[in-house]
Amino acid sequence: MPETPCRKKILMCPPDFFGVDYVINPWMEGQRGLADAAEARGQWLDLKARVERHADVLLLTPRPGLPDLVFTANAGLASGGNVVISRFRYPERRGEEPLFRDWFETHGYRVIDPPAGLFFEGAGDALYDAARELFWVGRGFRSDAELAPFLEKALDTRVVPLRLTDPRFYHLDTCFCPLPGGFLLYFPEAFDSASRATIEAIVADDKRIPVNGAEAEDFCCNAVALGQAVILNAAMPRLRDRLAQAAFVVEPTPLTQFMKAGGAAKCLTLEL
Repeated sequence: MPETPCRKKILMCPPDFFGVDYVINPWMEGQRGLADAAEARGQWLDLKARVERHADVLLLTPRPGLPDLVFTANAGLASGGNVVISRFRYPERRGEEPLFRDWFETHGYRVIDPPAGLFFEGAGDALYDAARELFWVGRGFRSDAELAPFLEKALDTRVVPLRLTDPRFYHLDTCFCPLPGGFLLYFPEAFDSASRATIEAIVADDKRIPVNGAEAEDFCCNAVALGQAVILNAAMPRLRDRLAQAAFVVEPTPLTQFMKAGGAAKCLTLEL
């Protein structure tokens, strides 16, 4: 009998202390103190339940005073028993760093620090493309350009850097999502012209699924792809049809409370 494929493992953090307590991205503007804790918990539990249909969920313990700890995608970049740990650009999030480090060390990972003086915000800015066996790495707002060659050497893998230009899409995972089968869900206007040309040179036209501004603002690219399931905040009919044509099953689950802080499905999860 063929072996059953191993289920993926996903790290999440309950939103016990989630809120918009400061402003470090455009989505947070005007949202301080306005997150609804009860609704956020319900939305997070719905997301967790959907993820658990396809993967095993591991939990990080939430801590008071760290409202963005819930966005575990920024913990680091885990690959092959190694993790390149994050170093946050904004001081508001630096209290998360020792907690992420402790979690990875406790679970047997070899922790790799970014080079001194460089910022790196984990899988928020580094996305694995299994079909092409490479990492796409974002730069421009949170992670430094010099991280790309470092990651290539540290993880012994191909890295393709992309420059982000729209401050609303400050992490790569807010506007870019590699999908199984070599498909790519992305918002072209979030990148400079050279990066768009790089994407088009690597990903064939019939594999690219571009989204428009309204869809991007719904955080449709901030999706979790598990097998043929694409879990995301929302998808307009045009996008649903396009994903269905590529044999994907769209699983929308509202994450509007977390969007007030600039994150959605992908931000709330870290594939291990």
